[in-house]
Amino acid sequence: RRRAVGPDVTIVQDGGIQRGTDIAKAIALGADLVGVGKPYLYGLGAGGKPGVRKALTILRDEFQRAMGLLGVGSIAELKARGRDLVKARGVSPRDAQGARYSVASII
Repeated sequence: RRRAVGPDVTIVQDGGIQRGTDIAKAIALGADLVGVGKPYLYGLGAGGKPGVRKALTILRDEFQRAMGLLGVGSIAELKARGRDLVKARGVSPRDAQGARYSVASII
């Protein structure tokens, strides 16, 4: 979290990002950078270089749509208003799907 480390530290969210809405949530909660390894690899496996381009295009479109639905016009605005836009929720059983470990102690 940004408050814990201050403004001079770069926060990277790497892991769990599969959709454009995940990117929007990460940035809204303070991330400066977001790693998108899994979508990149899915695109690569499915279609080589064109598949990677398609996967990144889908992520970009989903991210832009999420920003529009949140009513923000820029990443700077998303960062500034983010904490008020993202609703916190408890752990869901779906959070552990496909994981080797689970905060919910399901697996």
